[in-house]
Amino acid sequence: MELRLSDIFEFLYITIGTVGVAIIVWGVLLTVYRLLRLELSKLNYKSIYRERESVRHLFASYLLLALEFLIAADIIITVIHPSFEEIAILASIVVIRTVISYFLEKEIDNFNKND
Repeated sequence: MELRLSDIFEFLYITIGTVGVAIIVWGVLLTVYRLLRLELSKLNYKSIYRERESVRHLFASYLLLALEFLIAADIIITVIHPSFEEIAILASIVVIRTVISYFLEKEIDNFNKND
């Protein structure tokens, strides 16, 4: 059986996409764990606003990292199937993800400057 370049790209697409999803899942699990700990500490009448914002920004950083992996996977799949429709879909996805990444990064930077 002959191994084709498109098979390698398909494997890379699935692997990189899976890594992106795994990063999101890990970020969700970590964020939920930290948020539950914070909410339980709130029961002791402690103000947790600042800590909750910290947890929120931690999750945003995981989302940013995952978005980069997912964009890379989308680029690879477009190389495999380069139709006009696929390129248009990729372009719109990249624009949306870039805008989301920009604003998340800006929010994280503002939060870090206020520390």
